[in-house]
Amino acid sequence: MQVWRHFKVLELSAQFPIMPEPVRVLVTGAAGQIAYSLLYSIGNGSVFGKDQPIILVLLDITPMMGVLDGVLMELQDCALPLLKDVIATDKEEVAFKDLDVAVLVGSMPRRDGMERKDLLKANVKIFKSQGAALDKYAKKSVKVIVVGNPANTNCLTASKSAPSIPKENFSCLTRLDHNRAKAQIALKLGVTSEDVKNVIIWGNHSSTQYPDVNHAKVKLQGKEVGVYEALKNDSWLKGEFITTVQQRGAAVIKARKLSSAMSAAKAICDHIRDIWFGTPEGEFVSMGIISDGNSYGVPDDLLYSFPVTIKNKTWKIVEGLPINDFSREKMDLTAKELSEEKETAFEFLSSA
Repeated sequence: MQVWRHFKVLELSAQFPIMPEPVRVLVTGAAGQIAYSLLYSIGNGSVFGKDQPIILVLLDITPMMGVLDGVLMELQDCALPLLKDVIATDKEEVAFKDLDVAVLVGSMPRRDGMERKDLLKANVKIFKSQGAALDKYAKKSVKVIVVGNPANTNCLTASKSAPSIPKENFSCLTRLDHNRAKAQIALKLGVTSEDVKNVIIWGNHSSTQYPDVNHAKVKLQGKEVGVYEALKNDSWLKGEFITTVQQRGAAVIKARKLSSAMSAAKAICDHIRDIWFGTPEGEFVSMGIISDGNSYGVPDDLLYSFPVTIKNKTWKIVEGLPINDFSREKMDLTAKELSEEKETAFEFLSSA
């Protein structure tokens, strides 16, 4: 009888597999266009896996709650089997409670005539408040991904405002720049982006970022070769390629009259999926992370984009890559900008 019962339990668990506990995911700026491109992918299993239930929490400012209701209705109408609940709110104490993942997309956009320091000041206020809410309400294991610009400094502000959460849990999005760099190389060589790996974005998610392909590889006729060797076009790689990637966001706005949303959402999904499941063997990706203890001469206490590998939801900077003089100059330039941004932001942080 005991044996029969045991097999019966096995049979039932095969028919009705036990689902894992839902992952609670917050998206801020949830009524905006990036979120509109992002939420479906989170809800349909593309990010956390096809057997992982999700609770989606949507936060936006009070004037956007009407629009957010429309997004909520659409998510309900998608009838996604993994989406166990959707909570739309304008209250931080509701939004940040018991989070596993926080995707901070919402930020103050730059307006005409606005100086960079005014933009930093407005965003310090937002990300100080959200950092404090993470500290007070979220799980200490929460993974925080900052997308809203200026993303690096906003991420550092949030981290400083959440002292009880490990700073290694905070990262900012430079995966969009990473994907743009991969795509440009693939287009130039007539291959797919999947055939290009190990490009690097160093530094700030701004026009000083340094897209570096000195260590990148491309698959040509079934064989991996260095990108410089494959292209044999150093002047393009050191000139137009870099400026194209640096200014791609502006080019999209000029063409579309709206900022990158579809590609930004895809990059956010890539970034989170790699945190959750790790990077493939032999590959690294770009991610804005705390610079403490790095071996590349970048000052400590900056949120700087490095090449990383990820295992067990923990990133590690790829060490030992040789840096030539051209790269050194570009890496130092973007670090200088980040140091200046940090200084300006932290003046406001104490008074915000």
